[in-house]
Amino acid sequence: MKKFWSLVLMAVLAIGMLVGCSGGGQKASQTAATNKNEGEAKSEETATSAEEIKGTIKVGGLFDLTGGTGDVGTPYAEGEKAYFEYLATQGPVNGYKLELIGDDYAYKIPEATKLYQKLKSKDQVAAILGWGTGDTEALRQLVAADKLPFISASYSENLKNMDESPYNFLSAASYSDQARSALKWIKDNHTAGTPTVALLYNDTAFGKSPIQDAKDFAAEIGIEVVDEQIVDLKALDATPQLLNMEKKNPDYAIIQETWGATATILKDAKKLGIDTQFIGLNWATGEGLLPITGDAAEGFIGVVTHAFPYEDLPGLAEIKTFLESKGEKLEDKNQKFVQGWVAAKIMVEGIRLADDPTTGEGIRAGLEKITNLDLQGLAAPVTFSADNHAGTNQIRLAQVKDGKFEVITDYIGH
Repeated sequence: MKKFWSLVLMAVLAIGMLVGCSGGGQKASQTAATNKNEGEAKSEETATSAEEIKGTIKVGGLFDLTGGTGDVGTPYAEGEKAYFEYLATQGPVNGYKLELIGDDYAYKIPEATKLYQKLKSKDQVAAILGWGTGDTEALRQLVAADKLPFISASYSENLKNMDESPYNFLSAASYSDQARSALKWIKDNHTAGTPTVALLYNDTAFGKSPIQDAKDFAAEIGIEVVDEQIVDLKALDATPQLLNMEKKNPDYAIIQETWGATATILKDAKKLGIDTQFIGLNWATGEGLLPITGDAAEGFIGVVTHAFPYEDLPGLAEIKTFLESKGEKLEDKNQKFVQGWVAAKIMVEGIRLADDPTTGEGIRAGLEKITNLDLQGLAAPVTFSADNHAGTNQIRLAQVKDGKFEVITDYIGH
């Protein structure tokens, strides 16, 4: 009997030992798993720390939403704002979050100056996306003194002067280069005698910017400028100017306006039966011209510096994807939206390449590193250097056919 109970006791002890060993193994496994998870968490934490945002870089914006060029200024500003929204979904740039801070200055130089001072002093921006020619030229000495890189929607030839505009960058062909390229195209394609040209423009720094250069280049290549007419940006009637122009019977007329005045010119020219070939520089060109001009726009030729949203170009893919994520459609945007997007994109590329993106001097140096920036069809490739802040002189031409702009040249220069 004693032997029996001894066997039972031994069996119980054996079972206890097995259970103990089993429990210890389970605890060991749990401990190992816990340690592993903690290790992974620490690794993830380290990775997150490595990607931590160093801070925020602010970029200022001067917008014309309600002033004399608000017809093209509004979609341009929307494109700039949209690019910064897109950036927020893509992670930091050079370790920093980027923020666009801007306001409407209604195309008034005193208001632009006030807004600039606010952006510089209160908002402490490191760079600025500007707008008009008058205000950009008025601000360039301040911009240079404050060392704030400035990419404007003005393509004034004056901004190429590195001594006077060391912090200004042109992201598209200057108005003078646009006019030169249009004149070169006229010279190459005109078939009967010496081509004659009229110049139609508004009495602002923007309007007058390319005029003397256009006249000089026309004389250089054998084109006769026979007339000049001033048409206000807000003009609703251009009949007197067109009647004066008609007396000189020019083969071509180059327009330096925005959509509103261009529409007035084209409609009144059609009404008067004038058969001059009208060619608009970049702000006269774009989809917004068509609904306010109707069939009077047929045959109009325009300088194209940036892509139309309906073109089949790889650079439009990111815009399309971003807009669709917001429930919007690319086809509802126009070329000026693309133009604003590209200006912002170029500024951000300078920030990306900067050794110190927190200062204007650093961003300027970053912009000067940009070489043959491939914009995937959104615009001509852009190159800057320490000696040259004019990104390109290349344009395309498009003609209105059946109520739509159709591109008729590859990128051309002069």
